[in-house]
Amino acid sequence: MKKSGVIVDGSFIYDKETQLTVRKTCLFFPGDGFTVYDCSGQLVFRVDTYATDASHRSELVLMDPSGRCLLTVRRKRPSLHQRWEGFLGERMDGQKPIFSVRRSSIIGRSSVTVEMYNNPGVEYQIEGSYAQRCCIIYDTDKKSVAEIKRKVDCTTNVVLGKDVFSLFLKPGFDGAFAMGLVLVLDQINGDDHSDDDSGPDLDTASEDSHKSS
Repeated sequence: MKKSGVIVDGSFIYDKETQLTVRKTCLFFPGDGFTVYDCSGQLVFRVDTYATDASHRSELVLMDPSGRCLLTVRRKRPSLHQRWEGFLGERMDGQKPIFSVRRSSIIGRSSVTVEMYNNPGVEYQIEGSYAQRCCIIYDTDKKSVAEIKRKVDCTTNVVLGKDVFSLFLKPGFDGAFAMGLVLVLDQINGDDHSDDDSGPDLDTASEDSHKSS
């Protein structure tokens, strides 16, 4: 029976709030990627990239533990708002995307908007600072559906480095879709730092917009 709320894969929709641990990897310089584990230490997702520079990391593939391609995120060029698009499985020529991700503004580091192509009128907003591993994904009704937080070592109560962080999923939200958004946020954040490491974060831009209104 197909689960409601499926965007990418119903296998990653949970009945209760679930915490995943996301780890950025760097196995062979200059390759990098991600591994994602559940609370039992079981591998949930992986992403492997071996591009020589950022300009070649314009397409990333999210896989399950067996290597099955779940989702491809690809940067759309040219794009003033740094737009990315998501495709089911391994993207094929001529395939239509199922969603797009873009900054709400080209000025500063504003919030990020996710538009769903298969559901007109449905949007997600991502607010906060991915650079600080502190941001929230909201649905159309402004309800939190996922959250990125710094991870704390429960044995020592020490906050871990930013290469290891937590992804919290609300019940019914597609974890594969959420992880695809993490990939895009990571690329946007990397481009921000390569362009201007002193600019405001998403949350700062959001606060400034609220003050001005």
